[in-house]
Amino acid sequence: MGADGYSAAFGGRRTFFLQPDTMERLKAAKDSDPAVGAAYTALIGKANAALTRGPYMVVDKRTIPPSGDRHDYLSVGPYWWPDKTKPDGLPYIRRDGEINPDRSSDKYDLADLESMSADVETLGLAYYFSGNVRYAQRAAFLVKIWFLDPRTRMNPNMNFGQAVPGREDGRAEGIIDTTRLARVIETIGLIGPTNVLKPEEQAGLEKWFSDYLDWMYKSRNGKAEDTAKNNHAMWFDAQVVQFALFARRPDLTRKVVEAFPKRRIADQFTVDGSLPRELIRTRSFHYSIYALLAAYDVAEMGSCVGVDLWSYDGGGKSLKRTTDFLAAYRGRLDQWPHKEIRPDAGELDELLRRARRAWPDGGYPLADGVELRRYMKAGSAPSDLDVPK
Repeated sequence: MGADGYSAAFGGRRTFFLQPDTMERLKAAKDSDPAVGAAYTALIGKANAALTRGPYMVVDKRTIPPSGDRHDYLSVGPYWWPDKTKPDGLPYIRRDGEINPDRSSDKYDLADLESMSADVETLGLAYYFSGNVRYAQRAAFLVKIWFLDPRTRMNPNMNFGQAVPGREDGRAEGIIDTTRLARVIETIGLIGPTNVLKPEEQAGLEKWFSDYLDWMYKSRNGKAEDTAKNNHAMWFDAQVVQFALFARRPDLTRKVVEAFPKRRIADQFTVDGSLPRELIRTRSFHYSIYALLAAYDVAEMGSCVGVDLWSYDGGGKSLKRTTDFLAAYRGRLDQWPHKEIRPDAGELDELLRRARRAWPDGGYPLADGVELRRYMKAGSAPSDLDVPK
């Protein structure tokens, strides 16, 4: 891998997470392996449905942002609810782990952001595995509506993400909403050889992400998220390192990856492998996995710029140690000693899939169908809307 991700090994497809060896193996097996064939058929069904949905855009929400500009993204914090003791419900009160369904309504932009990124990903994968360019064309259309069309594009900021009515117009935590854009970047790379995105459109997309990176580092919300003390800080870094590679700013990626051990691992990891700031949550197992996945993302992008985080060990604190701490509860989540209000025994699957890749001799099991779920969107995994951050 290099600053252009897997491009050199993937026929010019500039992906950073989608690995060509696995993608090519699954593509070759879709006509001979029944499980892969079934996943492919399901993927095409989902892609055909996606052809008829959308387009999605920030300008059609029912609530006008405080700026007065509908092009500004607006969402509400997932765990904030109206105060039933107040006539107007304001200010909202926090109920950790309990999702306010209003956040996925058409009053806000989160549902459209999720649907756009999910459909773009599905369409891109369907194009790759089928060779049918109409899927790539539709993915490109959805991307251009969201990022490029002056009438509908999202402004590259999160000034009003995860607002809390009666308290804050927008919070630093809102930046985590754009983790969904990793899927869009991967799809842009996957459909690249079709030229459904013109060179000037590709450049426009790279500029959008570069502008967003500048906002992340210069804005009040961005500075606050960068100095957070839990998974939010790691997801800030995870977004930066991929967005910067896509925007052709590899020096920024390298800077963040090189600083990650001191800024994140030393502060948030422990020698026993736990992540104490995630253990205090009502969904402690979920958030421990979620935080570590962000660190995995940083490590993968570090591989693109020649920085090895997978092997890093700072006085016993490491990605490997924390992976082992969580992997020990595979098949015995009922023995997890911390609070978890919605236990999900399958949440470890993606983590362990990636751990096997990072440490082939680590003895991590590969759950049945996990590669199909990751690379072909097989199964009925919950939407990101159901896994709030």
